[in-house]
Amino acid sequence: MTSTAQAPQSGARTAHPDHLGHVIFIAAAAAMGGFLFGYDSSVINGAVEAIRDRYDIGSAALAQVIAIALIGCAVGAATAGRIADRIGRIRCMQIAAVLFTISAVGSALPFALWDLALWRIVGGFAIGMASVIGPAYIAEVAPPAYRGRLGSFQQAAIVVGIAISQLVNWGLLNAAGGNQRGRLMGLEAWQVMLGVMVVPAVLYGLLSFAIPESPRFLISVGRRDRAREILAEVEGKDVDLNARVLEIETAMKREEKSGFRDLLGGGFFFKPIVWVGIGLSVFQQFVGINVAFYYSSTLWQSVGVDPANSFFYSFTTSIINIVGTVIAMIFVDRVGRKPLAIIGSVGMVVGLALEAWAFSYDLVGGKLPATQGWVALIAAHVFVLFFALSWGVVVWVMLGEMFPNKIRAAALGVAASAQWIANWAITASFPSLADWNLSATYMIYTVFAALSIPFVLKFVKETKGKALEEMG
Repeated sequence: MTSTAQAPQSGARTAHPDHLGHVIFIAAAAAMGGFLFGYDSSVINGAVEAIRDRYDIGSAALAQVIAIALIGCAVGAATAGRIADRIGRIRCMQIAAVLFTISAVGSALPFALWDLALWRIVGGFAIGMASVIGPAYIAEVAPPAYRGRLGSFQQAAIVVGIAISQLVNWGLLNAAGGNQRGRLMGLEAWQVMLGVMVVPAVLYGLLSFAIPESPRFLISVGRRDRAREILAEVEGKDVDLNARVLEIETAMKREEKSGFRDLLGGGFFFKPIVWVGIGLSVFQQFVGINVAFYYSSTLWQSVGVDPANSFFYSFTTSIINIVGTVIAMIFVDRVGRKPLAIIGSVGMVVGLALEAWAFSYDLVGGKLPATQGWVALIAAHVFVLFFALSWGVVVWVMLGEMFPNKIRAAALGVAASAQWIANWAITASFPSLADWNLSATYMIYTVFAALSIPFVLKFVKETKGKALEEMG
């Protein structure tokens, strides 16, 4: 599934001011999938220690329960495009909403560890679908003049979803007297944390009935009259609707369906540009960013921070993530992709190295010494800030731009798969690595952050200001 080619004369197709509010509503409704992506990805942060305690499991088994959702993510992302091309973008959103709801209810009311893991996979499948369908739908519905700004709704929704999940977890923990296994509404607090996701999941499903199908999909199934109506809604009635329909049809016929075979070449199986995309994806995950969103509460508790404060610090980290994302959205087209990535890498090296130093000290009375404790806390926020203002946004922007037209879809799929696999590797390994040596674990992440600098300098080409047709 690919988005509509940009019109060459976008200035003539700017949405009429009367329509802009409606277009913003459509994009925001579609971005609810991104909100659920962020919420479901990070809400587990509040339940990790309670799950360990309730089911009396070790770090390795715990890690698999946390990381297993990523298997569902990979499958959902790989299949969402084909599902959407067959039954439509809106139906795909509704399926994702149902899966999010089922996952929330099942995760809140598990019979045993095995079915908790099963509901995590179901939620992961929905995350994977949302990660693909939201940006594609917004790109297909948004008027060309507003496509970039409306497209940023998805990333903004993801980081807001992460922050809201941490805020809700913190509030519920306090309501349960600071005990993750304390009683709330007849359940343990961690179960309520996972179950609350029913609310945004149902809202996402309801909103999907209030927004129109993608004109591109409608044209692909021969419903041109309905496509014209929706184009009039989002681009204004002064647009030549017949010409727009013809343009979309022409663009669809012109597109090449790239396959895995098109990526092969060179001396190392894939073409060099594909390896660069894989490298960007792997480095983005190997700096350990998802440790901050999946395990931060556990991390802070392991060095003596009480649960309520550990949940609060998880929330403040998420706010920093939002701030960094906004900075990236402002500067990615002004500063350029490569400079922003390098700035971010340098900042991450500093933050991660300081965390490694702080965690190298022995606990005193079950806590880090005061100086090291504050250094670790500040450094963790510095790390997330520099990641968010650089690699968090830049990698997705570059993966969408850097590949030649002929292989873009297939290459992006391989790079995204590499990202999910790298995410799984970090998520599944952290608890055991932390038990082994927390400081050394953060030194490993520091090394990957440092190696990303020469990688970007040597292999990554700047894509700022270049047309997609220029990529070779």
